[in-house]
Formats: sequence, C-alpha cells, structure tokens
Amino acid sequence: MKKWLAALIMITALVVAGCSNDSGGGVSTDNSTLQKVLKEKKLIVGMSPGYFPFDMKDPNGDFVGYDVDTANALGKALGVDVEYKQFTFDGLIPALQTGEVDMIFAGMTIRGDRALAVSFANPYFQTGQAVMLPSSDKTTKTWQELDVKGNKIAVGIGTTGALLAKDVFKNAEVLDFEEFPTAAAAMAQGKADAVVYDEPAIAVWKLKNPSEVTQLEGLISSENLGIAIKKNDFETVQWVNSFLYSYIDSPSELASRNKWFETSDWLSEVVDE
Repeated sequence: MKKWLAALIMITALVVAGCSNDSGGGVSTDNSTLQKVLKEKKLIVGMSPGYFPFDMKDPNGDFVGYDVDTANALGKALGVDVEYKQFTFDGLIPALQTGEVDMIFAGMTIRGDRALAVSFANPYFQTGQAVMLPSSDKTTKTWQELDVKGNKIAVGIGTTGALLAKDVFKNAEVLDFEEFPTAAAAMAQGKADAVVYDEPAIAVWKLKNPSEVTQLEGLISSENLGIAIKKNDFETVQWVNSFLYSYIDSPSELASRNKWFETSDWLSEVVDE
C-alpha cells in the first residue's frame, strides 16, 4: 500500500510540474511563436514581393498590399512592431523553418504538401488559378487549347500555379520563372505563350497593361490562401485564427480589400519586382 501511495504522489507531482510549463489547456508554449513575438515586441514576416495586389513594394522600398495591411493589423492586435523580410517564393518556407521569420504572409495557397512542412491558420482569402495570354492571341478560348507540343507556359517557381500547370499540361512545356512579373515579361517578349498564376495578380496585371494582355474566362482551380506558421505551433495558430475571425469583414479589412481589389489608383504607387 505504501509503494502504491508513493507512486501516486510521484505521478501527481510530475503532472503538476508538466502543467506549470503550459499556458493553460495543456498546450506547451515552449516553442510558441506567439510568446516569442510578445517577448521581443516584434513580428518578423516573410514576403515575396511581386504578387499583386497582395505583396508589393512602393518606390521607397516599403512593403505594401493586402497582405501587408493584414500583417500590420495582426501586429497592432498584438501590440508589437512588424518587420518584413524579402525572399523568393520558394525560399519562404525554409526561412520559416529555420526561424528567420515568424510567419509567412505571401498569398500562399493551403496545400497538403506544404502542410507537411508548416502549419496554416484558417483561410483568409479565396482565389484560383487563371490563364493570361498576350493580346495578340485572338483564338484561344480555353486552357486546354494551349496544351499542344511547342507551346510554352510560364509560371512562378514554387507556386501553386506551377504545380498545377505541370500536372494539367501534358504536351506544352512549362517554364519556371523566379516571380510572376518575370513570367509575364517572358510572355511579353515572346518567350512564352501564356502565364498560369493566381487570378487577382493576373487581373491587376491586365489593369496595368490593358493593350498587351488578356485573361481567359474561368479558373483552372479554386483554392484558399493562408498564413503559414511554424509546424505544430498550435498556440500561435489558435491565436491567429481568433484574430482573423474578428478582422475579416471588419471596417479595416473591408477598406483594405476595396483599395487593393476594387480600385486601381494605387498602381502608380508600386513598382514591379
């Protein structure tokens, strides 16, 4: 009986000690990005400028766009400063994994393969993959018509559009470019016959170059965009989800969405990356 009682006391002590390291609810905060950010009073965000109108830069080199507004609102809710670091799109997840950034705001599509490397908060925007053509192409009506030998499809390396294009185009050649603007420039130079990329970015590019490009009707796919956080950082994911619940459709978010998606006045205030 004494041995049983001693064992029970030891187990109870271990449980209490374990709970003392939790923030409540049994979730360990030892590796919490949220706690790190609050302690350091700074949120470091990874971005890949060139994804209009989500992630861009103005002539002064400052980051602007819908994602920037969202990240700034998140930082304000935490009461911390927000610092931005620039990467190529395929360099963002490695930067998060090594701790170089705290979160990724880059119009990143929530996908199963990415979820093996990072954790995603709930979707904050829904979009899909579209096809952009040079205005000189007066005949193509569907993306399937582009899938012929000799055609070249430009994509941004590491993007969902790149993955999708390589899956659905069986005959046309898919060409990887560092970012969307370089893919669009390649098409303008006759090095590609079409570009596959997120619909909002293509819509903005069409606004900027109305006489040079056109967009096929319809989308190849539908997908959700998410904020990427360190793998299995459940406390931070839960907090970001709570933030998004109050931010999406708020006056601030609606104003941001209207500015970047419903108007084009800001086009003269940003630069191509």
